Amino acid sequence: MHEVYAVKTLSPIRKVIAARMAEATRTIPHFRLVTDIEVDALVNLRKELQGRGPEAHLSLNDLVIKACATALMDVPAINIQWAENEIHQYRTADISVVTAVEGGLVTPIVRRADSKSIWEIACEVKELTRRAAENALKMHEIVGGAFSLSNLGMYDVDQFDAIINPPQCAILAIGRAKLSVVVSQDREIRIATVLRVTLSVDHRAIDGVTAAAFLSALRSRLEQPGDLIPAKRDP
Repeated sequence: MHEVYAVKTLSPIRKVIAARMAEATRTIPHFRLVTDIEVDALVNLRKELQGRGPEAHLSLNDLVIKACATALMDVPAINIQWAENEIHQYRTADISVVTAVEGGLVTPIVRRADSKSIWEIACEVKELTRRAAENALKMHEIVGGAFSLSNLGMYDVDQFDAIINPPQCAILAIGRAKLSVVVSQDREIRIATVLRVTLSVDHRAIDGVTAAAFLSALRSRLEQPGDLIPAKRDP
């Protein structure tokens, strides 16, 4: 009899992902907020910074990580972990960056992203991604953090929902930046580069107004990105 499928044994990493995602879906009351952010200024900033040091690659994701870090400092009530009978409030922006590896995902952490320059974040993400692909990350590099960021924009995904990585209480899903027709409040029609983001939050710890305040802070940081320019050094 002809077999219509092949049996593949679950890898250890896939078993861990399955268990954690099932736990998160079962135990965390998710709710989600979606917003569009104009990022023409951010795209121009990236081009400007890339022109200063063409040997070092800067991605939009690197700038978004920095913007998230500053927004977490603006709205610290998002920068937390759930601990059943208490909430752990983080003093720094330790951001888990969802990274695809063979057979699954890992979440290396950019620690103290609020105090690092864009160049430092870019170099650290590149190194963490390289070692993730080699299965060489250490436990302290993937355990912890108080906020996650997942970006599928490079795969031409417009919008998606992400599942919270417990015990964190929020994760930001980022779609692609694309040209869109925008109508301003005074009914002016123009073309802008728009990034759609979806914030998933744990309703046990975070309410809608707080989540909206974070998205507002993030929009401000991304639409007016001058403060993201690295202060320490250029390559």
